[in-house]
Order: sequence, then structure tokens, then C-alpha cells
Amino acid sequence: MLMQLAKASLLNRKGTVLMTLLSLVISIGLLLGIDHIRQEAKQSFTSTVSGTDLIVGARSSQLNLLLYTVFRIGNATNNIGWVNYQQLKQNPQVQWTIPLSLGDSHRGYRVIGTNTDYFKFYRFGEQQPLTLAQGNEFASVYEAVLGSVVAAKLGYKVGDQITLSHGVGSISFTQHKDKPFTVVGILASTGTPVDQSVHIPLEGIEAIHLGWESGAPRPGKTVSAEQSLQMDLQPKVITAFLVGLKSKIATFVLQRQINEFKAEPLSAILPGVALAELWQMLSMVESMLLVITALVLLASLVGIVTTLLAGLKERQREMAILRAVGAPPLTIFLLIELELLLLVLLSVALALAGLSAALWGFRELLASDYGLFISVWPWHSHTAALLGAVVGLSLLLGAIPAYLAYRRTLASGLTVRL
Repeated sequence: MLMQLAKASLLNRKGTVLMTLLSLVISIGLLLGIDHIRQEAKQSFTSTVSGTDLIVGARSSQLNLLLYTVFRIGNATNNIGWVNYQQLKQNPQVQWTIPLSLGDSHRGYRVIGTNTDYFKFYRFGEQQPLTLAQGNEFASVYEAVLGSVVAAKLGYKVGDQITLSHGVGSISFTQHKDKPFTVVGILASTGTPVDQSVHIPLEGIEAIHLGWESGAPRPGKTVSAEQSLQMDLQPKVITAFLVGLKSKIATFVLQRQINEFKAEPLSAILPGVALAELWQMLSMVESMLLVITALVLLASLVGIVTTLLAGLKERQREMAILRAVGAPPLTIFLLIELELLLLVLLSVALALAGLSAALWGFRELLASDYGLFISVWPWHSHTAALLGAVVGLSLLLGAIPAYLAYRRTLASGLTVRL
């Protein structure tokens, strides 16, 4: 009976209810959306690389080294000499290494110069290996393996030819048009920056820069693609390299040895520690966003209470009639609270549905432009508690107009005022 009365009362005030509902849906959707993106971004960043014990690059902050090697953000301060890389690679504690050479791009996507150890040893998520959705790994100088996002966004397939650009901007006026690469493989989706990368051999990086000096081709020193194949293409420098160790116990010992390396200044970082520093830096921003969103939600709930209070005068006769037919004061109180509960629960359902639809619609944009691979269902282990707190707060605030409603006297409600 009480449920029917609550539904009828809400339907009788459709205009006000719809506006209130819209306000609640937006505020709850904003709260859930920010929390979901925060959690998914952290998970996406954490799962980008696994199984790597150390990341080694030129001397710089550990955060900068992590960002440009793993997340393809920013640039290296310097390079590492190939001879020194080979020396460190021969350390008896090292099980494998993955050399990385950065600095070029293709239509805004980073080019990664590496070798086949990249496909053999690179791990992401829960120690998941890279797999090819199409084609094979590169086997010669002018072959490329594309990440899934690059292939999908640019419409490439195995056998197509691509031209690389010097630098990492989305628009480049210096291109390696004389040395095109053939797409020989496309990686399966990983949900990491690997999907947004173009992978070529280290020898390919050397080949496209033959006859170049200070980031530009030297006039009259052009070397054709055919001529480059007859030349020594062993790298002179690389940007960084990933290290896997035979024993985790040796991690800190080798890290100290690399940081104290005499031949050139290097930095060796632990990916997990660098990620922890990153999230510590962002924790204040996260907290501010959540506080702002909570305040928006609180403002919406206060607005609803204000609307209910304003509507009590119009509903005096309705409440008085209910009292006259025998409804006790508690029934009036529960009726107001039930109406508010129905509004909040409907708002939560619409917010979840609307947010899921928005995430589904923008998932490709978030993946291709921002490197965020977001689940379309915004639900986490703490979401139920969060929504429970929203419902509880709304009922607590709603108790104010509910209390005032049942305190109205029968006489004042039935008295007609002219």
C-alpha cells in the first residue's frame, strides 16, 4: 500500500521529479565515473609491464625513465653506448635484456627499435606474453610489427608499407620516405602502450639514420635503402633496456652496480617502486577530484531536500487527508522517505546504465588517444559500499522534510486558507 502511494505521489509531480532525477543521475554518474576511471587507470598502468626486474637508461629521475620506456611519454635525457650495454648484458646475474631505441614515430605513434627478445621476454598483466594476431615477427631490416591500436586506427594489414618520421610529434616535416617498412605482423591487443607502438629492428633504426647528422639529413650524403643493407648496421647507441634477472635476490646488488657504473652515468630503477612514486604524486589530485565530486553529490542531495521542503506546503492537504483516514504519523514519515529512496535507487540505476553506455562509446577514443583501456562496467569491490553511503546520506537528509511532514497537524492541513 505504501509503495503504491509513493509511486502515485511521484507520478503526480512528474515535472519536479524528472528535474530532481536528472540532477541526481548526473551527480552520481560523475562520482562513479571519476572513481572508475581512477581505479582503471591505476590498474592499466600497473599491468603495463611485469616480470621486468630493472629498467636501465641514462641518468635521470626514476619517474622520467619509467614514463618514456614503458608508457612512451616524454623523452630520454641521453643514450646508452652499445658497448656499455653489451658489457652490462654479460653480467652473470642477468638472464635476459630487451634493448629499446626511441625517437621516431609514425603518424603520432611511437616507433620502438628493438630485437626479437622483445617478443620473447616482454610480459604484461599477470605475466602474459606478447602474441601475434596476424603475421610474424620481423626478420629483416625493413620490416615492422604493429600494435593492435595502430593497425586498427590506421587501417593497416600485413603486407602494407609504412613510412617513419623523425621525432615523436603527431606531425613531422622530416620523414624517412626513402626507406619504407613492410608490415609483417600485428600484435594481439594487450591493453597497454604496446598496442600504440610500431616495432622495428634496431638495425632499421640505424639504417634510416644513415647520412643524418644532428637530426637532419646531410646534403649530398643520402644512402638508399639498398645501399644501407650492404653497410654495418650494428647500433652505436640505444635509449634504454629492460632487464630480467636469474634471481630476485640480486636485484639491489645489480641496481647499485649500474648506478655506480664508471663508463657513463646510468640509472637503474625498479618498475614497482617507480609506479608507487607515480601514484603517490597523483594521490593529491585523486583526492581532490573525489572531494569535488562528493561535494557536487551533496549539493544535489541538499537541493532535493530543499525541493521536498518547498513542496510540503502544497502537500499539506494530501498529508492531512492521509491522517484523517487513519494513517499514523510514522506512515507519513515513511512515505516521504520511500519516495526519496525510489528516486535515489532509480538515479543509481540510470547513472550506472548511462556511464556504461558512455564508456562503451568512448572506449576506442580513450585507448587510442590517451592509452587508457577502461572496462565498460563501472563496478569495483568498494562500489556497493560507496552507493550504500549515497543512499544512506540521502535518507538521512530526507528525514528532515519527512519529520516536518508528519508533524503537520490535521487541523492545519484541512483548513482552507483564502
